[in-house]
Amino acid sequence: MTAQKVTGSQALILSLLEEGVDTIFGYPGGAIMPVYDALYDYDKEVKHILTRHEQGAIHGAQGYARVTGKPGICLATSGPGATNLMTGIADAMIDSTPLVCITGQVASPLLGTDAFQESDIVGMSIPVTKWNYQVTTPEEIPEAIAQAFYIATTGRPGPVLIDLTKDAQFGELDFEYKKCTKIRSYVPETHVDPHQVKAAADLIDAAKKPMILFGHGIIIGRAEDELKAFIEKTGIPAAWTLMGLSALPTEHRLNVGMLGMHGNYGPNLLTNQADLIIAVGMRFDDRVTGKVSEYAINAKIIHIEIDPAEVDKIIKADVAVIGDAKKALHMLTANVAENNHDAWVEEFRKCDVIEQEKVISKDLYPTKPGLTMGEVVRIASEKTNHEAILVTDVGQQQMIAQRYFKFKNSRSNVTSGGLGTMGFGLPASMGAQIGAPDKTVVAMIGDGGFQMTIQELGTIAQNKLPVKIVILNNNFLGMVRQWQQLFFERRYSFTELQNPDFITIAKGFGIEGHSVSKRENLEDSVQKMVDHDGPYLLEVIIEKEDNVFPMVPTGASVSDIILEP
Repeated sequence: MTAQKVTGSQALILSLLEEGVDTIFGYPGGAIMPVYDALYDYDKEVKHILTRHEQGAIHGAQGYARVTGKPGICLATSGPGATNLMTGIADAMIDSTPLVCITGQVASPLLGTDAFQESDIVGMSIPVTKWNYQVTTPEEIPEAIAQAFYIATTGRPGPVLIDLTKDAQFGELDFEYKKCTKIRSYVPETHVDPHQVKAAADLIDAAKKPMILFGHGIIIGRAEDELKAFIEKTGIPAAWTLMGLSALPTEHRLNVGMLGMHGNYGPNLLTNQADLIIAVGMRFDDRVTGKVSEYAINAKIIHIEIDPAEVDKIIKADVAVIGDAKKALHMLTANVAENNHDAWVEEFRKCDVIEQEKVISKDLYPTKPGLTMGEVVRIASEKTNHEAILVTDVGQQQMIAQRYFKFKNSRSNVTSGGLGTMGFGLPASMGAQIGAPDKTVVAMIGDGGFQMTIQELGTIAQNKLPVKIVILNNNFLGMVRQWQQLFFERRYSFTELQNPDFITIAKGFGIEGHSVSKRENLEDSVQKMVDHDGPYLLEVIIEKEDNVFPMVPTGASVSDIILEP
């Protein structure tokens, strides 16, 4: 590539184009203005999404990354612009979402002087980035961007941040770009040890009651086919974490449901009856394990994980297979015997019958007058033929939606898992829609979380994004209220909301919508939303004390899961 004389800002845009970037989420400001000036000349090559807040930009980039598998890109200015990205960066870090965040910074002679809109974003973001770097000269930009993309997307993905001083943006350089393929001392992935694979295979072949737990690593590693081949050869029942949802079709005969605090009865209860747990691409989060000392008490543990730091961190592994899930599962499938565990799988199905009677039927087909969250989720899934991308906020609607929305395709579930960020749902849904323009995107959001990023309705309207937004409105911060009901004697301390007229607000942005409160109108209302050409907001008035069950109380064993209050 012949070198060309460009400014640092132009070098940044050219570097992004070399990495195949087609979409940037951002918000301009003084310290990033030279980059925005350069971006003006590249509107045909890259689409910039002007959000209404920097938090909207980074959650939008997360939604885009999660449905495409490509890194999400966001731009922000210095000071408050950069710090407004921090929640999304932390969210992406814990959920292993690849992001390249680029922030403007005051000119290098002003660093450390408390200049206007100066903040030490590099220092602040160290704990929540996979890598960060401050650029002070234009010549550093191409290499910094190349390294950023390599680090963000290899091994266990995550967010990186590049901070550009203003003089680096204005300065000139002879631009050449070379993609990064290796960094000294950074080893993103180790070779899968065949001896460990053989040790794992021996445990699997000997097990009488084995159970697979699969997480986000399956989706990140594009190992869906390998997972399916492995479980079908071995006949082992498979349960998913919140972040692993959609990696295996909901209706697969060996899919036994969700793990964790509000997961399904069978996979929680039977964890302590299993004699072998095969964990793939998951990190034994506390919401999955419950009380660690009483978790998987009869089981040996096989842990397949790309990040060695996650192995033995919470649950001790008898066999650890370090490496990429796709490669490890392919090798493991070749080494295990063909088998079935029909009698063991039937134990899960017996639990399903109990859960269906005590919980599911009441959620999905209620007889009480008020609408339930579950029936809304069921109808939305049915009306989109179980092929929509579901984006959720955090709280009761998140747990209910993950329990009852059904999936045929991977990369169809976008949620904030590890950090549990309220306000995630609306901006993430617009990123998901941009990343998957031919898909129906359904955003399932509570009335509390919706108001945290409600301004992104403006971004959705301006970009004509046909997101279908469902607000489950109970005039409460529902999950906190549920805990107050169950564990704090119904002392509803500051959880009741006086909500605005959401439909009027939506129409103020030019978005159509309506509100529904009666069961006889619900199905037609959801159909109207799905059929509408463009964005649509459906507000559903639900029961104030509609709760999420089953539930593993905090500090309890997974086998102490309760089905009713």
